[in-house]
Amino acid sequence: MDLQILELFSGIGGMHYAFKESQIPGQILAAMDINTIANEVYIYNNRQTNVLNNNVQKLDVKILKKLQINCILMSPPCQPHTRLGHRKDIEDNRSHGLMHICSLLPECKFVHYILMENVKGFEESLAHSMYIEALKKGGFYYREFILSPTQLNIPNTRYRYYCMARRDKNFSFQGERIWYSFPIIKEQKKCINTIMDILESNDLVCRDFLVDEKTLDRRVLVMDIVTFNSINTMCFTKAYTHYIEGTGSVFCPLKPEAMHQIFEKLAYLDKDNSSKENKLVQRRELLQSLRLRYFTPREVARLMCFPETFDFPLKISNRQKYRLLGNSVNVKLVSELIKLLYL
Repeated sequence: MDLQILELFSGIGGMHYAFKESQIPGQILAAMDINTIANEVYIYNNRQTNVLNNNVQKLDVKILKKLQINCILMSPPCQPHTRLGHRKDIEDNRSHGLMHICSLLPECKFVHYILMENVKGFEESLAHSMYIEALKKGGFYYREFILSPTQLNIPNTRYRYYCMARRDKNFSFQGERIWYSFPIIKEQKKCINTIMDILESNDLVCRDFLVDEKTLDRRVLVMDIVTFNSINTMCFTKAYTHYIEGTGSVFCPLKPEAMHQIFEKLAYLDKDNSSKENKLVQRRELLQSLRLRYFTPREVARLMCFPETFDFPLKISNRQKYRLLGNSVNVKLVSELIKLLYL
């Protein structure tokens, strides 16, 4: 059976690219999101897909049946289950879309496959309990995971909750537990292994991506700094470049030993008895010599395994690009799950 897919909460099309990467037979029949900017990016890259700019709460069984789908790929809003979102769970208005889907699933006998992604922590929520109950009522068998791209040797930590469901109960691995690693991985294409593999040419990286002097002075000690040979980065969130701590890594083009020497000099400078004005000048020079910069949107997209053909319309700002990427999925990891779901 070829997959006839509806992509819900589709964003910039991460699930779309994951399906393409999986090489499973089928097609994306339609995608739906309420975010108009995300939809513009989706259409810009996938003009052949019917992108519906609408709230998923407008869906009903009749509409879903008319679309002639047999598979749903979805990534509902994660904010109701995050610290920054105050973990309001189903009391958060942004949970209403998923709750509406839960109400429809028991009647959707024509849907045979579902893959859902959300933030780590969703598995402890009331929304999770309601979703699992809806799957059971709908006659689905399911498997749950908490996985990170690092398990595929991709240098980016991004733990996420995943749930695959289908009407065939003959999974080749057991349920009744959450999997924290891939139970089966098919032969893969070569993945990126170090930061060097995703960097843009220095000629293409303008001064706009350098960490500004004020941020360096105040926040350098809480930054997650990586170099050419680093094999991991922090999870990039939609607040990247807007906030420093916990939103993603920054890049230092120096060799690790040279970078460490600069930090040793900074530590020594704090103990120096020279004049305050002289210390400020030296500190500023040392911080600038680190040449720290943010990863560009293209580099973040590469870490998330979007293909080189993926791009943004010219009018989309870098701030918007980071927000959209932060809300998306790792394409390679999801493609492996689609294979597990189907095969």
